[in-house]
Amino acid sequence: MDNKAFDLSISNLGTTRRHDYDIALLPWGATEPHNLHLPYLTDCILSHDIAVDAARLAKEKYGIMSMVMPPVTMGQQNPGQREQPFCVHTRYETQKAILTDIAESLYHQGIRRLVIINGHGGNTFKSMIRDLCVTLPDMLIASSEWFKVCRGKDYFDDPGDHADELETSVMMYYHPELVRLEEAGDGHSRTFAAETLRDGVAWVPRNWNSISDDTGVGNPALATPEKGRRFAEAVVARYADLLRDLCAPSLY
Repeated sequence: MDNKAFDLSISNLGTTRRHDYDIALLPWGATEPHNLHLPYLTDCILSHDIAVDAARLAKEKYGIMSMVMPPVTMGQQNPGQREQPFCVHTRYETQKAILTDIAESLYHQGIRRLVIINGHGGNTFKSMIRDLCVTLPDMLIASSEWFKVCRGKDYFDDPGDHADELETSVMMYYHPELVRLEEAGDGHSRTFAAETLRDGVAWVPRNWNSISDDTGVGNPALATPEKGRRFAEAVVARYADLLRDLCAPSLY
């Protein structure tokens, strides 16, 4: 089946009218630097590509028909990132308004299931979804982070958490033309001096100017397209199973 059936960013009304859709997928990322070698829209690009592959696999394996919405580029940022050129910080209220408008539009059209495929660690959707459960009580909205669906340590030698070996490898698999690995910084990062903060006794946002010189957290030097392929395929398979489960007659 042509990708136009699954990917709204390249689809058209003639295509969408020919199908009955079970569920919508919403890739969500950010506009921010990713070390010196990856695009600003890395989080959007990867969450979108993973979602499209998952939609195709769910159709092939389970007959589930999914539509992947265009990725949302508006992400929340830590202090320090906001000072980087063209990095966009989006307030919680703005993100909630975006999600509400998308969910209500889909609901009006008869879609009752929505999965957020999040690619940016600074985004959190639980409180928004709980509020939407009040206004759209018969709509199922799920939130996930594609980079945590499978354990990075099972696929990579030295994964970090931003523009690292994992993200770089998956980008090399999907879009090698967008990766400039020879220009990458080493992704060296610093952590909190206080043991209580390192141990998670309390949470405070990391100041990116204090923890990283190149905005990376984790060395991308060992990244390869093959590592990216193996991880992406494993993540996509898990997402296909998730779509099957969310489209079952009952969750309980």
